Amino acid sequence: MAWRKFIVPFFLVLGAWQFGHGAWIQAKAVLAQHLIASAWQEAQQHADPVKPWPWADTWPVARLQMASRGVDLFILQGADGSSLAFGPGHLNGSALPGTPGFSVVGGHRDTHFRFLQSVRVGDALDITPNRRSTVRYRVTAIRIVDSRNEPLLAEADHDQLVLVTCYPFEALDAGGPLRYLVFADPIRQPSTTGEPDHVPSHHTL
Repeated sequence: MAWRKFIVPFFLVLGAWQFGHGAWIQAKAVLAQHLIASAWQEAQQHADPVKPWPWADTWPVARLQMASRGVDLFILQGADGSSLAFGPGHLNGSALPGTPGFSVVGGHRDTHFRFLQSVRVGDALDITPNRRSTVRYRVTAIRIVDSRNEPLLAEADHDQLVLVTCYPFEALDAGGPLRYLVFADPIRQPSTTGEPDHVPSHHTL
């Protein structure tokens, strides 16, 4: 129903007024994911992207799940500030998560990517691109880098997913030069065809 696209933003604004800036950020991050989930479900039936709300300048392009950490997130198109406020974002120019190539996804350390601090080498995570099969990844490395002294990323010579957030996780100030990088390689190679693959039923909403 059309009203569903407007009622949650209303409560987000109300929450900001009642609980202040900190609670507003948390509420926006959580509730926006519900609208994004609805757009994702609708997008499984359409070739064109589906925006989560009428004025959105982003849309879900993949789903990130990590059962061992209770994580179920939707990755949005673009990794700029407007996208990252609502969910992890796919860096334009890198490969779409879950497809062949070097893929980069960024997220905020105090909301969607807070769970990265508990991730360990060897952990598994699943990526489902829009209208394609799920690809399982295994975490192969974790690095902390200083963006002032070394490049954040060097493109891998194989299919690889990199999850990026600011560091340290408990910092009170936004931003900072340190970045926390989680590298993961696919256990099963992504499909190289351009045709959408079947999405297993246990990954649907």
